Amino acid sequence: MAISQKLDRRIVPALFIALLTMLFSPFLSLAADEGKKSVIIGFDAEQGNLTSTSDDAIRIGILTAIHEINKAGGVLDGRPLELVVKDNRSVPARGIKNIGEFAEIPDLVAVMSGKFSPVVLDEIPVVHEKKIILLDPWAAADSIIENGQSPNYIFRLSLTDSWAIAAMLDYAVSKGARKLTVLLPTTGWGRSSEKAIKTHLLTHPELSITTTLWYMWGSKFLSDKYEVARKSGADVVILVANESEGSIFVQEMAALPQDQRLPVISHWGVAGGDFAKMTGDSLNQIDFSVVQSYSFFDNRREHKLKQFYQTAGQLFNINKAGDVISPVGVAHAYDLTHILALAINQAGSTDRSLIRDALEQVQNYEGLIKNYPRPFTPERHEALEAGDVFMCRFQNNGDILRIKE
Repeated sequence: MAISQKLDRRIVPALFIALLTMLFSPFLSLAADEGKKSVIIGFDAEQGNLTSTSDDAIRIGILTAIHEINKAGGVLDGRPLELVVKDNRSVPARGIKNIGEFAEIPDLVAVMSGKFSPVVLDEIPVVHEKKIILLDPWAAADSIIENGQSPNYIFRLSLTDSWAIAAMLDYAVSKGARKLTVLLPTTGWGRSSEKAIKTHLLTHPELSITTTLWYMWGSKFLSDKYEVARKSGADVVILVANESEGSIFVQEMAALPQDQRLPVISHWGVAGGDFAKMTGDSLNQIDFSVVQSYSFFDNRREHKLKQFYQTAGQLFNINKAGDVISPVGVAHAYDLTHILALAINQAGSTDRSLIRDALEQVQNYEGLIKNYPRPFTPERHEALEAGDVFMCRFQNNGDILRIKE
């Protein structure tokens, strides 16, 4: 795959390092002690998806954290961490196969997932059959964590569909909207979001749904769906989409007369690609907002930001907020990798069951996103919470900025 097919100039260095990682990872582990055997972290994501930048973002977060951990001495008295990457192409069957292959790698302690909830949902049985830890830095379906498994081998540092939908609908109310049209993909993510919407409406009688519309992944036009939405009497469109379908929807809306363009409040899948570039000037023609859980532009926790930029600048030429692609993926994966390293040391072993137990006991990690007094417990495998979620807007250059009311 040619670099120019997938990434713009801001992240060519990221892809360069990532490709080297896949091909020559033993030589790039930045070993704490070159004589000691590496401890492996797997990464199963949509590497072959041409429009996705979420996989690159997650990989940047992991590798930045690995560099810092190894520079500080690694884990287990000097063993370096190393990343091994597999491509699921956003296909659940490939993800299941990858998990099985990861489980056979000696000293592999955990696997980081990508952004696609349908892939992760289908991986849940094999994850628990193989007793392999799955760390989720993006995929939002509630049932990824609420999976009925005991012990549960999946841990998430990301938002959930319930939190995202609550933030989106609360924002709709704050803008005076009361009648919603909902546009959903026919996937596990779409069904999870629909459930979250229905649950939210049970305690918010001021809101009602005029119509719920479903579309297939890979749809090349959505104008027919929007026409139904517009004629339903809705005040706003609640959009659950990734960057490909989301960009088509925006371009089709922008082509309509201005008085026919409804506001759009979007789930965060669109931020998993170069959405501003894919939509072009069309994005400026409509009222479009998107839910997020972290912004580098907020400049919070400056000491951690300085540390992050020092390392990411060296590895990927990321020196400021505007250099960061799909920012939630970077931040989530960065903090999650550091938390994993603490758990490995607490377990004192590469035994996955011991590390799983240790993840529930890690305390007081000073992260990039926030301070985590106890990121996970036996009862809670969600490191973030509803209060970490907020609404943003895309800028012309692709930056995603918090909406300040």
